[in-house]
Amino acid sequence: MGGALASSSGAGFLGALIAGFVAGYIVNALKKVFADLPHSLEGIKPVLLYPLLGVFLVGVIMIFVINPPVAGINNWMIETLKGMDTSSRIFIGVLMGGMMAVDMGGPVNKAAYVVGTGMLVSGEYGIMAAVMAGGMVPPIAIALATTFFKSRFTEQQRKSGVVNYIMGLSFITEGAIPFAAADPLRVIPSCVIGSATAGGLSMFFDCTLRAPHGGIFVVPTIGNPLLYLVAIFAGAVLSALCLGIVKKKVEE
Repeated sequence: MGGALASSSGAGFLGALIAGFVAGYIVNALKKVFADLPHSLEGIKPVLLYPLLGVFLVGVIMIFVINPPVAGINNWMIETLKGMDTSSRIFIGVLMGGMMAVDMGGPVNKAAYVVGTGMLVSGEYGIMAAVMAGGMVPPIAIALATTFFKSRFTEQQRKSGVVNYIMGLSFITEGAIPFAAADPLRVIPSCVIGSATAGGLSMFFDCTLRAPHGGIFVVPTIGNPLLYLVAIFAGAVLSALCLGIVKKKVEE
């Protein structure tokens, strides 16, 4: 309900995020308030007291406390993004794309993804395009590197690397995690460079994405799809070349 109120008031994804925290704190507070109720009333706490009072309090707080200032911040942020010049938008693309490869599914990756999906709700589609481009690069780069720089990987890695073509094209960044875990100081920076490049090029080409996920399967929803694929390919090739340069030959 907090998310619905945030959406209807213009508070957007920021309001929805705050609503989640507010709801959690309110329920915890209600548990403490009703901790001393008779044992015979235990059964009504989770089915009546917590949801009824929780929803009521969340609604009141969202409408009168959270939504007014957050809606203003959200609108200001959207207008600022729309009013940015090309160089500023490229910087945002580089930042969002690079974040997707920092921990490949971890908190930094998810922070960028949440911003991208949140902007979809607000009508800003360029950031989501940069986010997905950045997230597709690491597994594709790993697949390319295991294909063209075989001496840098073990036989097992070469075999599993092929699967990353599919995972990368499907926007499943986590396919690169085993390779990053095995050699983080070389793999992660290489992937960040390519992902940041892809994100920046996506913004430079003014690509847009109206879907929150899907990889190449949502190409029909992408603005400037051919240039978008060029951005992803360029980033993946750059990362693969970096991997080929910085990784040492494997002795088997």
